Amino acid sequence: MSACEVVSPLAQSPGLPKSADGEPVFPEPWAADAFAMTVHLHEKGLFAWSEWAEQLSTELHKPGRAPDGSDYFDCWVAALSGLLVAKGIADADVILALQQSWQRAAEATPHGKPIALENDPQR
Repeated sequence: MSACEVVSPLAQSPGLPKSADGEPVFPEPWAADAFAMTVHLHEKGLFAWSEWAEQLSTELHKPGRAPDGSDYFDCWVAALSGLLVAKGIADADVILALQQSWQRAAEATPHGKPIALENDPQR
């Protein structure tokens, strides 16, 4: 089996939406980016599979989740952010500021145009 054929254990994350072929399915490009970032950080040794699984499970079982699972990747991002903050790799305030900046950028971007941080009117 080549390195390209090795399946990351992250692809076996609980509740991960998959196609009929068993491949991850992403509702938006940012969800694929979040998945890829998580795989990369795991492969670089920043956290163990068991740490990731525990953090994601915690997020997935919080009250108020969407009954249809449509917030799965919101939970994914929250789990990744929480894990990176807990390990001292990222700062919670910086993550929050970036999330807010992306939200303002999205709101300021004309429909059909790519969202870029440069579109945040406060940047």
